[in-house]
Amino acid sequence: MPDIGIVIVTYNSRAEIGACLEAAIASGADVVVVDNASSDGTIEEVRRHGVRLLSNAGNRGFAAAVNQGFAALTTPFVLLLNPDAQLRGGLDAMAAACRLPRAGGAGGKLMDSEGHPQVGFMVRQLPGPMVLILEILLLNRIWPNNPVNRRYRGLQVNYNMRIPVEQPAGAFLMVPKAVWQELGGFDESFFPLWFEDVDFCRRAIDRGYQFFYVPEAVAEHRGGHSISQLSVEKRRVYWYGSLLRYSAKHFRPLAFRSVCLATVAGSLLRILGETVLQGSFQPLAAYWKVVRHASRCFLFGWGDGPVTPVPE
Repeated sequence: MPDIGIVIVTYNSRAEIGACLEAAIASGADVVVVDNASSDGTIEEVRRHGVRLLSNAGNRGFAAAVNQGFAALTTPFVLLLNPDAQLRGGLDAMAAACRLPRAGGAGGKLMDSEGHPQVGFMVRQLPGPMVLILEILLLNRIWPNNPVNRRYRGLQVNYNMRIPVEQPAGAFLMVPKAVWQELGGFDESFFPLWFEDVDFCRRAIDRGYQFFYVPEAVAEHRGGHSISQLSVEKRRVYWYGSLLRYSAKHFRPLAFRSVCLATVAGSLLRILGETVLQGSFQPLAAYWKVVRHASRCFLFGWGDGPVTPVPE
């Protein structure tokens, strides 16, 4: 499969990377692993499989590592694959979709360990302000079948046929190398992770490209690997920080500030709820950082005043 390369970004992924690499190598694609300073034996496991390895001395973030991997490959099509995903077939079908006129990329069917499609994750609509506000205020959890959430998570999509979609999951996403280069790859300001793939899809669609869902392409996906490497506090800070970055970049000022207000309100609700449920003030520290950051963004915009980056 000389036309297809595979990029896998690892960070303390020793438990997952072996099975992922065995399936990727068996596909015949050109495989490159970019490691963000793992300390658990991931590098040794990758070397044992004999694939190309780019080993970073520090954690450069997911977007930067993906960009490294794409730059190292010369194939016309590149698949971004999570280390906790195992290919089951269909890469040729993904490449065929990527050859369609104005194709920006293609995603496939992600299955859990019991063989169920990961509906709600593997394909989504690009999030608008209302989607993010409902998500932040927990309304999508309280009323998951609301029409906004159903459209956003693709709960009414026919996953048995190839269809145009807005946002295939970055865990299993093939992109033509020429499109990647035209758009400049992932935006590395989404650090260390989250929303970089959503932003890429948004920018591609804004330039007239289209993404496709390809049911013949299948991967088994455990999910949650990258999240499990972070403390709960960092998960909250990073996720909200990237959400606000995306909102500032793609929404009008009034809509962006509405998301900022929702972030403040939602964080205060979560502080109250989690403090009561856990009997601890531990959630306060992370959410207070989120509240301060969202408040500054509301007052000054993302880049129009003394807004400091979200702390690591």
